This record gives sequence, structure tokens and C-alpha cells, in this order.
Amino acid sequence: MTDNMPKGKENESSTVNIVSRSHWNAMEPRSKDKMQGLAQQVIIHHTALWSCRQSQEYISQLTYIQKMHVEERGFEDIGYNFLLGQDGTVYEGRGWGIVGAHAKNHNLNSIGIAFMGNFNDYSPSSSALSAAQILIRCGVAQGFLNPNFVILGHRDIANTECPGEYLYSSLATLRYQ
Repeated sequence: MTDNMPKGKENESSTVNIVSRSHWNAMEPRSKDKMQGLAQQVIIHHTALWSCRQSQEYISQLTYIQKMHVEERGFEDIGYNFLLGQDGTVYEGRGWGIVGAHAKNHNLNSIGIAFMGNFNDYSPSSSALSAAQILIRCGVAQGFLNPNFVILGHRDIANTECPGEYLYSSLATLRYQ
């Protein structure tokens, strides 16, 4: 699935490739709750797992995360709304308009975006950062995200190192102009 950019952005990269749940073999969620209104926050995470280089490695990591979230943590589904590969590919987690399970006491009004990898060890790629910017812009354009949203690292609202030092230092670049 490909999302189009808002009008007036034609001179920028105009699409983001979103790999649907069916294409990464996601299990059906046990249940899903729709968000009541626009998300007010974008909360950035990292998976703190291994680096991936190929599509199949990303899919293996996605299915591992979903299984861990459902079976070990008791979530209804994978916790994040979207996950990003270092190649710039966006994977649909819970998707737009669905309450996530990624940031305790903040799930009802936020979108959780997880960068795949451990960003205590290395910096996110420019492709992943660009894909996040475009995804966020699409969320605003499609009416899922308040235009005056706030970007937070998971560590801003929880006692965690997430999203890793290198990714955390890049958060300001995710706010588009």
C-alpha cells in the first residue's frame, strides 16, 4: 500500500511504502480499539533488537515482536502502530486510528512508531528518518494526527533508555516544516 503526500509537497519524495499486515504475515489481533479523535502525540521507540538487512529478516523480526507482545506481555496485538526498517520501509503494526500498546498511560492519544534495531549502538539511517517524516506528514494529511502533534521519545514518558541515544538525538529532525 502506498500513501500519497498532501498537495503542495510535490517537489519532495511523494510516497511512503507501507507493507501491510497481510504481507508480513501478521496474526489477527485479539481485538482492536479505535482511537477517539486525532492522535496528539507521536511516540518514538526502537525495538532494541538485531539489525536487519533484507526483507525476510525484517519480517522475521516483526513476527517475533508480535508473538512476544501477544504471548509474553498479554497485548491484543503488536504494540506499535508502525515499524520502520533501516531501508526506509514502513511496516503496518496496528495502523492509523487504532489504539496501540506502546507507552503506558499514553496509548489513547498517541501513535507509536518503532525504528527496528538498537539505537544505543548506532544511528538511524537517513532512509528511516525520511520515511518517518513522510509517514507523520501522511498521518496529518489523512486526518489521523493533529497538525500540532508533539514528538516524544519513549524515555520522555517512561523510565527507559528507549529509543536509544542515537535515535533520541535525531527526534527534532522528524518534525516537518
